[in-house]
Amino acid sequence: MAAHNDLGIEGEKLAVQHLIANGYEILETNYRFQKAEVDVISRKGETLAVVEVKTRTSSDFGNPEEFVSPKKIKLLVKAIDQYVNENDLNVDVRFDIIAIVFDKTNVTINHIEDAFYHF
Repeated sequence: MAAHNDLGIEGEKLAVQHLIANGYEILETNYRFQKAEVDVISRKGETLAVVEVKTRTSSDFGNPEEFVSPKKIKLLVKAIDQYVNENDLNVDVRFDIIAIVFDKTNVTINHIEDAFYHF
């Protein structure tokens, strides 16, 4: 497996640990619907937190959260609409980004709640 794939998997594991430590229940990881993949679907109270995880080895070319494209947002919204309907959920939906930077000496985790709004 390519090194960037390993980095992404490690980032998703850290994101799940971060969410659990902050009181979230993990409902799904790597949920797929059509062309979309949702990294983490979690719940805290009556809020469904849909989490896109972005992991980088440095922020030299920009912060990880800056790499969530409008196309990705559209796919996430479509997938979560399907997830909510197929599970007959009555919840508020929030889209978060967990940005992780592994540099040579430490790991930085930035959980951005309400990172973007569905449209």
